[in-house]
Amino acid sequence: MKSNYIKLLFAFIVLTFLGSCSDDFLDKKPTEFVDYEGATNTTTDLMTLLNGIHRSLYISYEDQSQGGLGGLMEQTDIAGDDVVFPITNGWFLTMYNWSAMNNENSTEIRFAYRTYYRIIRNANTIINATDSAIGSNADKKIVKGQALLYRAFCHYQLVQLFGKRYESGSVNSQLGVPIILTVGNDKFPRSTVEEVYAQINKDLDEANVLLAGYTKPNNSHLDLAVAQGLKARVALTQGNWSIAADYANKARTGKTLMPVAEYGLGFNDYNNREWMWGSHINEVQTAYFANFGAYMSRNFSSTVIRSCPKAINSKLYDLIPSTDVRSTIFDKTGKHTALGLPSNFAKFPYTSQKFLAVSAGDSRCDVPYMRVAEMYLIEAESKARLGNADAATVLFEFEKTRNPSYTLSTNSGQALVDEILLQRRIELWGEGFRFYDLKRTNSPLNRTNSNHDLGITNGVVAVAPSDKRWQWLIPKVEIDANPLVIQNEL
Repeated sequence: MKSNYIKLLFAFIVLTFLGSCSDDFLDKKPTEFVDYEGATNTTTDLMTLLNGIHRSLYISYEDQSQGGLGGLMEQTDIAGDDVVFPITNGWFLTMYNWSAMNNENSTEIRFAYRTYYRIIRNANTIINATDSAIGSNADKKIVKGQALLYRAFCHYQLVQLFGKRYESGSVNSQLGVPIILTVGNDKFPRSTVEEVYAQINKDLDEANVLLAGYTKPNNSHLDLAVAQGLKARVALTQGNWSIAADYANKARTGKTLMPVAEYGLGFNDYNNREWMWGSHINEVQTAYFANFGAYMSRNFSSTVIRSCPKAINSKLYDLIPSTDVRSTIFDKTGKHTALGLPSNFAKFPYTSQKFLAVSAGDSRCDVPYMRVAEMYLIEAESKARLGNADAATVLFEFEKTRNPSYTLSTNSGQALVDEILLQRRIELWGEGFRFYDLKRTNSPLNRTNSNHDLGITNGVVAVAPSDKRWQWLIPKVEIDANPLVIQNEL
């Protein structure tokens, strides 16, 4: 029997997210009578719930820094070494100075833990109800396939944050996170990292079958290319290079990269030819000061951006050739004259204008979760690690669209891998990858000899891969509620 809590959950989903659904999926019943059965009876009902998950990716949760996946992307890049705070700013500061990771009462780690499990819970509602729902098999495949991708993606994000890194060729018996596959109040212990990845891959493989042939209406939905792209990401983290290269190639097949002329337009339109998955923030659903653009854009007039615009690590910027279009989305002078910033906007060197909001008074900025560029970089890195001869060619195909003066690399072995990893840092700056990349490659955090301010980082400029803070503490509220969960090393 489903608990009253579960029934209230679905009423909440429908009430909260109905505005994001098309008229075809509007619930005609009085919302106070929506229960579990009423919310999951047909594939149309399940599509309403799926649209609710799409919408939940960019709502504001407990405070304005908790703007869905965009806020989680900001966390993991700010915790890395390539995003710089030029001045003290309260939002995300505990991520920047690494004090949140070993504080079990931190709102930052609680935000990540709760948000990903909320999405998993809602995905499970769809997955577990699809087979018995009324509707066509085609609709069942579409809704279940996307829900499986959400469940896989969230377990993947969680195990990277709260478990120790996956070590290719090892047993990986270290504690990961609880695997949640049901809807209810049951409590589960932490599974091993290996077990979590096995479930992630099981979900991804099923989704890759179910979504074959599906044509999505827009990029907020997840299709076969996204399923292939997520499979490539996970394989890269596990060191399964052949699988990563194969699925990255499949994911990018038939898709194109942005030309130089489009690259500096603001990374704010999910209709961009290169975007594979992202959230579109429309005017009636904006989260105002919680939007991704309210923290990462250069032009929105908020206290955060006026006083503390985000900058690129100066050492990284200096490695970008002047002939590379990506050098133009950062300003070494900090003046950003083309944007015509008002005089009350603080100016700091190396600040970014990669992301641009709609205007100074409108923080909306579509949020990129997956782009074709990432697929090229996954394929190139995986092939380089395999020693495949065409790794440099894949890198060249990508890099020539950013830097017309780029020539085919003569590097091989680790030197070629390092070149590709550098390109990842430049290309994916601000998109939430840096902390994960450092952890998966067992690399140290290195902010030394750059524009990072020791006072703002609280002295955290170098963190060894062996440091326990790479494994975030499980939120204390979760341990209090579920005694089966064992805390990471304090």
